[in-house]
Amino acid sequence: MASFNRTLFLSTVLLVSAQFAAAQRDSKSWKDYGGGPDSSKFVDLNQINKSNVNQLEIAWTYPVRDRNSYRLNPIIVDNVMYVLARNFSLVALDATTGKEIWVHENLRGITPYGINYWESKDRKDRRLIFQMNNYLQEIDATTGKSILTFGKNGLVNLKEGLGRDPASINRIQSNNAGRIFENLLLLGSVTGEFYVSAPGDLRAFDVITGKIVWTFHTVPRPGEFGYETWPKDAWKYIGGANTWGEIALDEKRGIAYFPTGSPTYDYYGVDRPGNNLFGNCLLAINARTGKRLWHFQMIHHDLWDYDATAAPQLVTVRHDGKPVDAVAQASKQGFLYVFDRVTGKPLWPIEERPTPKSNMPGEQASPTQPFPTAPPPFSRQKMTVNDINPFMTPEEQAHWKDRLLSGRGDLFTPPSTQYEAFAAPSSTGGANWGTTAANPKKGMVFISAQDTVSVYKLKLEPPSGGAGGLQSGQAIYSQNCQGCHGADRTGSGVAPSLVGVTKQMDAQDFTELLSTGRGQMPAFPNLDRSAVFSYLANLDGPVPPRSPPAALGGPVVASGGAPGAEVVPARYGGQVGPAYPEGVRAPAERYYTGYGHDHPNFLSPPWSWLVAYDLNTGTIAWKVPHGDDAEAVAKGGKDTGVYAGGVRHGMVVTSTGLIFIAGSDGKVRAFDQDNGKVLWSADLPAVSEGILAMYETNGRQYLVVPAATKMPPGQAGDNVAGDAAPGRAYVVFALPEKSK
Repeated sequence: MASFNRTLFLSTVLLVSAQFAAAQRDSKSWKDYGGGPDSSKFVDLNQINKSNVNQLEIAWTYPVRDRNSYRLNPIIVDNVMYVLARNFSLVALDATTGKEIWVHENLRGITPYGINYWESKDRKDRRLIFQMNNYLQEIDATTGKSILTFGKNGLVNLKEGLGRDPASINRIQSNNAGRIFENLLLLGSVTGEFYVSAPGDLRAFDVITGKIVWTFHTVPRPGEFGYETWPKDAWKYIGGANTWGEIALDEKRGIAYFPTGSPTYDYYGVDRPGNNLFGNCLLAINARTGKRLWHFQMIHHDLWDYDATAAPQLVTVRHDGKPVDAVAQASKQGFLYVFDRVTGKPLWPIEERPTPKSNMPGEQASPTQPFPTAPPPFSRQKMTVNDINPFMTPEEQAHWKDRLLSGRGDLFTPPSTQYEAFAAPSSTGGANWGTTAANPKKGMVFISAQDTVSVYKLKLEPPSGGAGGLQSGQAIYSQNCQGCHGADRTGSGVAPSLVGVTKQMDAQDFTELLSTGRGQMPAFPNLDRSAVFSYLANLDGPVPPRSPPAALGGPVVASGGAPGAEVVPARYGGQVGPAYPEGVRAPAERYYTGYGHDHPNFLSPPWSWLVAYDLNTGTIAWKVPHGDDAEAVAKGGKDTGVYAGGVRHGMVVTSTGLIFIAGSDGKVRAFDQDNGKVLWSADLPAVSEGILAMYETNGRQYLVVPAATKMPPGQAGDNVAGDAAPGRAYVVFALPEKSK
């Protein structure tokens, strides 16, 4: 039997190697998350252009084959495409046909938005690098098997090396892929957003060994630049100030650009007086050493969860009569900040302007915030009674008018216990991960923008607190979910049925869904999501055992990641957080607020935009609504955009003047870069919440759309019983063969 197993193993390896070798043909690849090191989502391919884009057709599809959400930006190297599908399996596909080459199944807990590809100079060593359950891991890109020489038996524990007890860290792995530079993986993190959460250190890891090469402390330690912008020893208890979004890299200069998020807790900063460097910054860092080259802080002492998450865009512009290599950072608050990418000098003045004071005890809101004088904002930054949704009933409009008049709707109004703060854009509005792209040589930057509003009011009790269990789960459901999904969980015209939902997805997928939102459902990251799942699971009854779908032809080469890692990823941990360390500044009271999304859409359309900036002039070249909301259209709306509740939409920008982007309305569109006109659109079998990719192989150019989350509005296919999700797929478009 032992001899038979060795023979079978060798046969499988030879088969996989042969398929992989056959796939390596002349190809223009998409080797990096976001299309390249600069994360521009730009491709210099000329087969698909304005004159023939309307001839695009489906070349092939690869079915997801389950109900899990897959937002992965596919990686294409030579003629091999790497995707996530079928119960969180990493699958290598022939990029011409969609045929499986190998399947490494059951990688539950893998980073959802993207993975990294690295190869040695001789191309003999090829690796897929990813985070899973708070560990770094690698898979051989040729065979699909775990690389056990990496780290310790194939694992690098991301909780270690942060200056805290690893056991105290709930979660640290990022949702995004990081960035490969030479033999380094540059990486940010997700720290959670509660009091005393994990530190948001930026780190570089050796691709071969897994060892930490450098660390940059975003909450400075004694003697480090910026330490004085925090209270003494803040690094011991303040978390966040992390890069959970996208990193851009100037490969030629070896400069990495890290956008950072809010320090925690996000909405009440009495334990962190000061400007709080390096929270909410664009950081330019020497990619080889981790040394800070320059920074700009876009929010001082953030109280609004205005993380910088969108990929910095590297463009060359004509400025003051000469070419300038610039970096442009889009923000949640609706500004686009533009700098000389080497010196950090703003291309146009950025003014410190007075902003509202806080009336909360002990809170020291910054007296000023930076406002770019150019280019102009791309999102609404104030909520007024003129912005109330005209498609609501008169009674609903009157209700929100009264609330708005008794609250405050200015940009940078601090949350309070005494009034409702209407924050426009919301914490998921403006720009977010995946939503920026560029035509670098033309100096054009494109933003997929979202107009939403958060309503904040601080309380001493955490939102829907409690440690879980059926009673608190029922209370949370009644308060936050019942209005849309019904007391009997059967849903409505807007919201799907939740009957049997815990038999369709497990606790991890359910809690991530609530933390990120989907379609018109906003994000609820601050609820006790595990308690809601427990409540629904008790109503649904026992879950029958299930097995992963069988491969479609390619061999299953492995199951699970490297041995010894956690099986289930840690949760965010809510808002409460652990106790403060002894001897540090702790607030007398901890105040809380939800993300302010637990309300109907009371904002007038358009709700989503595609915006084009010409950074040669510092102006908006054009701005058009993106998509249509089915409910608003039924009431007479036109060009409404889609109220997506924080859903992200990645783009592909081509050298032939096209922008491809998928929307929450279940369509993919091609826009003209010159004027925003829609030149082509196609219906998708499901909604896309990931970044598209484009590549060329064997003389044919392809567009791949990860339509792999849920069915478009108005279709019921995702609500049927069972594990399968027949509509979800990676959909690959190309011109007809005769049009090559």
